[in-house]
Amino acid sequence: MAMADDPGRILLVDDLEENLIALNALLRREGLSCDTARSGEEALELLLVKDYALAFLDVQMPGMDGFELAEFMRNSERSRHIPIIFVTAGAGDGTRRFKGYEAGAVDFIQKPIEADILRSKARVFLELYNQRRQLAAQRDELAALTESLKQADLQKNRFLAVLGHELRNPIMALNAGLIMLERRKGQSVEGEIRTSMARYLTHMTRLVEDLLDISRIEQGKISLQRDRLALNDVLAFAVETSRPAIDEAGHQLHLQLPEEPVFLHADHARMAQIIGNLVSNAAKYTPASGEIRVIARVEGDGVRIEVSDNGIGIAPEQQGRIFGIFEQVDVDGTIKQDGLGIGLALVKQLVELHGGTIRLKHSAPGEGSTFELCLSTVA
Repeated sequence: MAMADDPGRILLVDDLEENLIALNALLRREGLSCDTARSGEEALELLLVKDYALAFLDVQMPGMDGFELAEFMRNSERSRHIPIIFVTAGAGDGTRRFKGYEAGAVDFIQKPIEADILRSKARVFLELYNQRRQLAAQRDELAALTESLKQADLQKNRFLAVLGHELRNPIMALNAGLIMLERRKGQSVEGEIRTSMARYLTHMTRLVEDLLDISRIEQGKISLQRDRLALNDVLAFAVETSRPAIDEAGHQLHLQLPEEPVFLHADHARMAQIIGNLVSNAAKYTPASGEIRVIARVEGDGVRIEVSDNGIGIAPEQQGRIFGIFEQVDVDGTIKQDGLGIGLALVKQLVELHGGTIRLKHSAPGEGSTFELCLSTVA
């Protein structure tokens, strides 16, 4: 909160220039900022564009007097909160004071003005003004925090629902596999059952490992085992790990790699995890017999890797949150979804640990998506 830098301004309204000069001089000695107006109409123009902590209004002015100006201020949403102190000549009677308080005054100051009283009253109301602003800022912060907690709670519930679904299916499949093995012991179908069980077990292991990786990164407990790696070798290995998902959907994979050797100072397992995750995502969100492209280009002292597909694409309103934890692209029931929605969040964090960047370069519903990864190379 920048309250100390902007303590609030004071509005001084009087039809006599000498009175404004005197008031301004007295208050400026306290380091206070003041704006002056010589009529009610001029004051209203200032009130339309500025916010004030306090207003000193002369009661007797030609045209719009101080009482009328106060009524205008009280009827305006913008200025109704501004405390008003009337400055009046003479002792004044009870009727005049009642009219002033009815118009919205918080106090009266008699002319000739006593400097200490003027400054003391100004300080009190400026303090109240700053306290009100601080409370408003705290209220806004609490509202933002409440909304953030609400969204986090919704996200948590969504994650738990997805986690339950993702773990229940393979557990049920493994249980069914064990029953079938027991019933068909010694039959040729045993090998197929074991292969299917192994696939489900691999899926569960991947889910758990992704969760553990996210936790390790957030706790700062993950460390990279960097080495000098050949880019083409890393890409080939990463693509090979994603080959089952590509082949199962009948996708065509196109690789375009640099002809000259390119080297990275990176962690082989983590780099394979990054590329493999992007390729697997492309396979998952692309209808059968689609196309996936992995293109690597050397640019200066870095390399730019693009992973693209001609799949379902991502709607514009979802693109800003795809790298968030537990976020998944919403698609219709014809596209199979699995995973916990942490893949891209994990990829982004691993890329940043390598000093690189990743972004969604392009995506549109029905046109597919292109992710762009930029990394530094070494000699």
